[in-house]
Amino acid sequence: MPEEPCQCPDCQRFYREHDRLIRECPTLRQQQELSWAALQAFRTLSGRVLEDLQKQHGARTSEGQAHATPVGGTEEPADEIQQAIADLENINAHLFSIEALMERIFDVRVPDDIEQKFRELAGELAPDPLNADRLRLNRLLHQTPDLPDRG
Repeated sequence: MPEEPCQCPDCQRFYREHDRLIRECPTLRQQQELSWAALQAFRTLSGRVLEDLQKQHGARTSEGQAHATPVGGTEEPADEIQQAIADLENINAHLFSIEALMERIFDVRVPDDIEQKFRELAGELAPDPLNADRLRLNRLLHQTPDLPDRG
């Protein structure tokens, strides 16, 4: 028997985002583009943070200082900063590997009737949460005020 989905706020936020991405990008091509854009955004931001940390802390910690002043202005041990830099370097290396793998995903093209199948199944996997029938059902099952009362 399958376990019930986790109800913690983080998991609930993930489920909502997961369903939203399926609803808003219900074709193979849209999912390919979305995944690529998310990967590139992650690489851009992570790479920039790494670059700034290396510029700000790389020279100081190599001079043997015990502490460096991070962006927030509080003292933090240099070894923690160096560990963060090493972790970001690893993340960026993994992101480059993922990018190489994802390039293969873009080689795949499917006919329009297969794209239509994606759309159909997307509607089943992540129905519109604002659909009136779904809101009424939710209201009945959970007794939550999803719809404004009409007086």
